[in-house]
Amino acid sequence: MENINVLINKARIEKRIDEMAKEIEKDYEGKEIVFLGILKGSVPFMWELSKRIKNDIIFEFIEVSSYKGTESTGTISLHKDIKNSIEGKDVIIVEDIVDTGKTIDFLLKHLQEKGANSIKIATLLSKPSRRVIELNVDYIGFKIEDKFVVGYGLDYDQKLRNLPYIGYIE
Repeated sequence: MENINVLINKARIEKRIDEMAKEIEKDYEGKEIVFLGILKGSVPFMWELSKRIKNDIIFEFIEVSSYKGTESTGTISLHKDIKNSIEGKDVIIVEDIVDTGKTIDFLLKHLQEKGANSIKIATLLSKPSRRVIELNVDYIGFKIEDKFVVGYGLDYDQKLRNLPYIGYIE
C-alpha cells in the first residue's frame, strides 16, 4: 500500500462531530430524526454523530456506488434501498464525503418521491472543488482539497475504512 499521510487526526474529528451534533440537536429540538446512512462509508461517522444527539433517531440505510478504485465511474447504482417508509418524517442523509454531488443529487430525488417531510445532508467531508452539481450541504465536518482520502469509513477498494483518522494516499 502507498504511504498514508494523516490529514485530520482523531481528536479533530471527534471535536467537530461534537459541534455538528449540537447544531443538529438545536435544529431538530423535540423531533424524531431518521438518519439515512449511505453504506458503507458513512457508518463510523453516523454512529459517532448519533451517540452525541439526545433526539430519538431511527437508523435507515441505503447502498449506492459510483466508485471503482480511486475513480468515479460517473454512474450511480442503487444496490440496497431503504426498508421502511419515510413519509412525513424528517430525514438527514449521512454521508462520509460529498465529492461531485452526483450521489447526493440522485438520493435527494429518490427520497423526495418517498414523501419525506424534510431532507437535509450531513457529511464528514466535503470537496467543493470537485462539484459538478451544486448542492446545499447542511452540516459539513471538514472541507478538504482534492485528495484521495481513506479512514473513518472511507475506503480504497473496501480496505482502510477502520483507520481512526482521515488520511490521504500519495
